[in-house]
Amino acid sequence: MAELLTLETLDDGAIGVCTLNRPEKRNALSIALRDELSDALDHWSRDPAMKVVILTGGPDLFSAGFDLREFDTAFADEMFAARLWASSDRYHHRVLSFPLPVVAAVGGVALAGGFDLAVLCDIRIIATNATFAHPERTFAEVVYGPLRELVGGGAARDLMLTGRTIDATEAVRLGLASEVVEPGELLDRAIETARQIAAAPREILIKNKAKILRFAGVSAEQATLDL
Repeated sequence: MAELLTLETLDDGAIGVCTLNRPEKRNALSIALRDELSDALDHWSRDPAMKVVILTGGPDLFSAGFDLREFDTAFADEMFAARLWASSDRYHHRVLSFPLPVVAAVGGVALAGGFDLAVLCDIRIIATNATFAHPERTFAEVVYGPLRELVGGGAARDLMLTGRTIDATEAVRLGLASEVVEPGELLDRAIETARQIAAAPREILIKNKAKILRFAGVSAEQATLDL
């Protein structure tokens, strides 16, 4: 079985690159993938060399969201449902509250939970082929708070309630992304940005990230559906 994530470090361990590796399922965020990502972030948070993490799915696909087949199982199995939501809560908190900066390099579709994953990061660099939408709004709650913190209440309500798709140009206009590049340049540009960030000492990055989280009103106790 292929690994669900590929992990590497650059620049003597200062930069971590985490690539979602489930292309046959459009990088669907299964329990197993979420748990692996949470474990990787836990490990990197304790690594004294680490300063910044890049999350990506590659130049042409970010993530189509949570694995909906698992929700079908959860409806019929209470124990599985408890595991699903515990995994979800842990994963959202690990990404959102990671103590160091996280850069999302988004190419292709970022839908539903994939949209959320991009929003949970600190900086988003996107490819010209990137698209964002919340199609799950017809059958499930949408993660709203982190999106509102980025684009403001009006735009966040629009995207949450209509589920409409926005392209890379509109994502930049709304403040969702800071930069658009060609798909083949996406990872290189994210690494350049990570190196700019990593020029600061780790202890300063930790203090600045803590300030970001404090002003965003992030709480360790918030469950997925409370965000």
